[in-house]
Amino acid sequence: MDKKIEKKYWNTKRIAIIGGAVMVIALLAYNFLIADHRSKLNVETDKITISEVKNGSFDEFIIIQGVVQPLKTIQLDAIVGGYVTQKLVEGGNMVKEGDIILRLENQQLKLNFLQSETEASRLVNDLQNTRQRLKVEKFNLDKTLNDLDYRIAEFKDVHDRNKVLFNQKVISDKEFTKSKIDYDKLVQERSIEIQSQKYQEENAEIQIKQLEGTLARTQKNVDLWRQTLENLVVKAPVSGLLSSIDVEIGSNINQGQNIGQIDDMNGFKIRAEIDEHYISRIFSGLEAKFDFVGKVYPMQVVKIYPEVKSGRFAVDMIFKKNTPNGIRRGQSSPIRLELGQPGQAILLPVGGFFSDTGGNWVYVVDKNNQRAEKRNITLGRKNPQYYEVLDGLKPGDQVITSSYGNFGEKEVLELRN
Repeated sequence: MDKKIEKKYWNTKRIAIIGGAVMVIALLAYNFLIADHRSKLNVETDKITISEVKNGSFDEFIIIQGVVQPLKTIQLDAIVGGYVTQKLVEGGNMVKEGDIILRLENQQLKLNFLQSETEASRLVNDLQNTRQRLKVEKFNLDKTLNDLDYRIAEFKDVHDRNKVLFNQKVISDKEFTKSKIDYDKLVQERSIEIQSQKYQEENAEIQIKQLEGTLARTQKNVDLWRQTLENLVVKAPVSGLLSSIDVEIGSNINQGQNIGQIDDMNGFKIRAEIDEHYISRIFSGLEAKFDFVGKVYPMQVVKIYPEVKSGRFAVDMIFKKNTPNGIRRGQSSPIRLELGQPGQAILLPVGGFFSDTGGNWVYVVDKNNQRAEKRNITLGRKNPQYYEVLDGLKPGDQVITSSYGNFGEKEVLELRN
């Protein structure tokens, strides 16, 4: 009798199938739950710059390029027009105050001066003639008044005698009345003559004052034309360097035309252009430092030019103490302009990464120096060396600070030596 053989449940085939299924499930679970699916890129470490984040003193400043200029520059403008007959000093030479630089010629100005001078001479003669005439008239008036006084005295004597005779009944009433009328008439004529003379004297004073006023104005006009003629000789208003003169003999100059400039060599200033980004933070009195031949000279901003050209505005700075020996007009030099007081901060070295990320994120290297991962950060102020870190980094972190232009959108960088 044959014995029935029972089939085993856990046979080799079944075990193999279950084992394979378990491995597949485990692989899928790892892939979905544990595995890193972030985009990666292999990067050679010798082609990047890795910088350390650290604590330190943050000194907020910017480096600007300044140009040495004279402390004062006096522009030479033509006060009057004319053509150049002489040029006594060339540009680039030192001049003293009052030195003649140019001589100009203007025939019309000379003609106007002569006409004005002639008019003044005519008025002087008119005034003298008027005074002489009035003096003669005064003599005549005095003579007339003297004659009247003589006649009045004469007629008064007659009248007084007739009055006695009339009282004695020697002369008639008609004869007495006539002598009284004649006497009263002369007295009245004298009164009228005095009033007439007073009026004529007042009128004479008015005429003289009018002539004197006209003469004074004409003489002022003569003086003005004389000064105008003197301005045909162009002189140095101050001592200094005649740095430029843009005219030649025979050339015609218009009134108000700039013909050159004189630099006062007793001091220097520095003019620098600054990015308009900083315009709200620049003010008079702001401190700056000028490094020259290994020595630092303190400076300060004294003037701000508000006009913005090509995204930049200009400022003038002067030396607070001594002016460096040896600097020259037109010399260019970097200036350290302080924007704030130093303070403690977390510092991230400046690098090319900022132009790719805007300072919003960086690649932070892990402790094993094998990979770098993206991390969001917040930056604050900046100087030429460091950014101020406000959030996202701590001292000791290693950050890739070179350009990210070749990394694309990769989230993880695998570092290779």
